[in-house]
Amino acid sequence: MNADVLIVGAGPAGLAAAIELRRLGAGRVVVADRETEPGGVPRHSAHTGYGLRDLHRVMTGPVYARRYAAAAVRAGAEIRAGTTVTGWPGDRVATLTSADGIETVTARAVLLASGCRERPRPARLVPGDRPHGVMTTGELQQRVYLGGERLPGRALVVGAEHVSFSALVTLAHAGADVVALVTDQPRQQSYAAFAVAAAARWRVPVWTSTAVGPVTGHGRLAAVELADVRSGAARRVACDTLVFTGDWIPDHELARLAGARIDPGTRGPAVDTALETSVAGVFAAGNLVHAAETADVAALSGRHAARHIAAALGLAARPDGGDQAGPDAPGPAGAVLLPVTAEPPLAWISPNAIRIPAGAPATPPPRGRFVLRSQEFRRRGVLEVRQDRRRLVRVRARLIPGRSVTLGAGWLARADPSAGPVSVHVA
Repeated sequence: MNADVLIVGAGPAGLAAAIELRRLGAGRVVVADRETEPGGVPRHSAHTGYGLRDLHRVMTGPVYARRYAAAAVRAGAEIRAGTTVTGWPGDRVATLTSADGIETVTARAVLLASGCRERPRPARLVPGDRPHGVMTTGELQQRVYLGGERLPGRALVVGAEHVSFSALVTLAHAGADVVALVTDQPRQQSYAAFAVAAAARWRVPVWTSTAVGPVTGHGRLAAVELADVRSGAARRVACDTLVFTGDWIPDHELARLAGARIDPGTRGPAVDTALETSVAGVFAAGNLVHAAETADVAALSGRHAARHIAAALGLAARPDGGDQAGPDAPGPAGAVLLPVTAEPPLAWISPNAIRIPAGAPATPPPRGRFVLRSQEFRRRGVLEVRQDRRRLVRVRARLIPGRSVTLGAGWLARADPSAGPVSVHVA
């Protein structure tokens, strides 16, 4: 099978990209997703708050997912649910496996939008027994919102970022009595309003500077040992459900299989500001690139990638004002790529390179912003962007581990294509 574009992942990024590509004139756009239905994580996130930035209205996760899936079908995209990409035999050639058999797709361009996942308990090296009742937020939401499962008894949530409070709401919906949210950080990493609402509405505290120790239970979870990271004092907390939240890792297996360079900070494929990977014609978007942002941010990332894919295939003028590439030669022909790095205590920055097409201005990143994460709290942080001892910009930023901060790209015009890498520091 031949296609103009193969999109791997039918979440917000993949579906938004498919809609945009069809709008821009792409012919056959195939979207493959291993789940039984398109829509991604919002399908089983029944809370509201979806769609604000991309659709300019607020709706629940399932409504948001159905809206995007229906729009992609109306646009003429070919949605292949229940289909897994199991091989990568050549450049822009993928093997699809489904209940209907095995099929090879040769595409003019590929967009990887496979999203991210939370690290489960084994990856976090939490010791102890292996009883039932231990899960991640994704499993919790699928069991509750898709399977209608009830979870009575005491529950403990590991994490205190945005998704941790979402897990609290899901557990309450499932009939659980949430004991606390636990984080080894000195304070919670979400909005202060979330912590206040959790305490006021559900009487759930946030236990900070607290590490999760051995899990006990034969057959069924019985208790978890917690330790104060400052004093080492330990206590045993009885519970029936333990939910690990956050600590995201991109689903980067296909990117690795394609030979794309993986950024050690984001742990997703390294991309330039057009969201192209180190493999020509292979792009990446959404939470595969940096985990984990909200669904609407991922969708806008997919649209951004779609516009550059369309331009690379000769379907539209380049969004950055540069010349079009030939229809069979996607990639930054004649472009300069300036690496962008983040210095400690910053954990990473995305995109990881600035694309500067020949004779054209630098390509801006999605939404005109770079995204960064910090490993430390800095209430009044200052970010400096430097190139070859020159300071390109200095901006204030509040830094919180596990929570993104954005850096506007207005300084790109001051970057010199011949002056070497750009770095971002905390002043």
